[in-house]
Amino acid sequence: MVCDREALSGGVTDIVARLKSLSAAEDFFETLGVSYEPQVLDVSRLHIMKRMGQYLAEEDISDHSARASVARARDALERAYADFATSSPLSHRVFRVLEQRDPARTAAPGQTFVPLKSVLKSFGSDK
Repeated sequence: MVCDREALSGGVTDIVARLKSLSAAEDFFETLGVSYEPQVLDVSRLHIMKRMGQYLAEEDISDHSARASVARARDALERAYADFATSSPLSHRVFRVLEQRDPARTAAPGQTFVPLKSVLKSFGSDK
């Protein structure tokens, strides 16, 4: 992948605006010049992008030069990708619904959880 130098040349606000205008995860990787495995991205794209946002929120890239801002954004994406390249999204639980649901814990009263397997099993026995 080659970093989109034209898109990232300019001031910090231009870089932030450019990143905000991107829609596909692949666009972020291509724009920032970060390599990735399509299989990893197919499974964890939303988790990677959410984690990148969390890493960027920890620091204010507008306080840096344009070059430093690009480097920090690239670093955030690389770190986020690395988090999910070797482990499952369930182990990191970046989304609220995953944070709240612990598969080892039984459901609270009034919040019964029925595994899909049991539904499919009972559906298959009707034939």
